[in-house]
Amino acid sequence: MSEQTTSVEGSGESTELDDPVDSGEERREDEFVPMSDDELTSTLEALLLVVDTPINAPTLASLVSQPLDRVTEALQRVSEILTDRASGIDLRESADGWRMYTRAQYAPYVEKLLLDGARSKLTRAALETLAVVAYRQPVTRSRVSAVRGVNVDAVMRTLLMRGLIAEAGTDDDSGAVMFRTTELFLERLGLTSLSDLPDIAPLLPDIDVIDDLSQNLAEEPRFARLNRAPATVAAPAFTVDQD
Repeated sequence: MSEQTTSVEGSGESTELDDPVDSGEERREDEFVPMSDDELTSTLEALLLVVDTPINAPTLASLVSQPLDRVTEALQRVSEILTDRASGIDLRESADGWRMYTRAQYAPYVEKLLLDGARSKLTRAALETLAVVAYRQPVTRSRVSAVRGVNVDAVMRTLLMRGLIAEAGTDDDSGAVMFRTTELFLERLGLTSLSDLPDIAPLLPDIDVIDDLSQNLAEEPRFARLNRAPATVAAPAFTVDQD
């Protein structure tokens, strides 16, 4: 009698242990989104195109709701394809993750573009964005967008490229990158410190009067210096990949 009871209980325990494992695996599979190889490749390319820093495979797998091994294989496949056809884009993995780079052999053309851009004048949108950073620094990109009421990603990249702003750590609450003005910014304005900034907006206004601020900046002699071509064109604020 006791042996039969043990056998039944053992069988029951075995069933109880196996069922949760099977159902757990099924739940994990259900979380994956159906996606063809071509669609996965295109999605990964789109994500990699917009990241400013390397992104690791687990994060990408989570974003596209795909198994990690499948995403890793797709990344390696894309990298090989780009290399085989000598694309101007080079997808590489570093210790921090995957990122697209310009291929080294095309670096001179990229540098020429950046240097030509450094000679052009700042647009009104760039001046407005620069003013927000100057008076509210350190400030996140999203906060700058909120003040201006528009997306500022492209303008912020321009200001970074021109060396007028730089990263200044991360926000404690959101973890977002914060930005500040640079020594070059002060130099181009002819200032020795931020305390010498023109008293246009000690506490920057909100969206409804940002245009007035832009007009004031255009008329302020020190800010006008930002649109004067420098005697010599400085090197780009970031290094074009030469590997």
